[in-house]
Amino acid sequence: MKKFVVERDFSGAGNLSPGQLQAVTKIYYESVDLLDKPRYWIQSFITDSKIYSIRIAENVDNVRKDAELDHFPINAISEVKTIIERQNQRANK
Repeated sequence: MKKFVVERDFSGAGNLSPGQLQAVTKIYYESVDLLDKPRYWIQSFITDSKIYSIRIAENVDNVRKDAELDHFPINAISEVKTIIERQNQRANK
């Protein structure tokens, strides 16, 4: 399985209420459950006008199929090649 960053234009995303965000989340879960291939929505990052989501799937085509079902157009899909993170520096003190 591969990890993907999905970018979607979503005007006013940063102004969505908790209830509206929950409704969007429900649509994501329902679309993933309808497909026969394993794929996972991990998390999303909301900005003023975009939603960036982390998805796990076999390939980019499976991510596109999710978008067809949830009716939220995708602007870009990028496969994650490497992850770098800050390590816990407190352990060294």
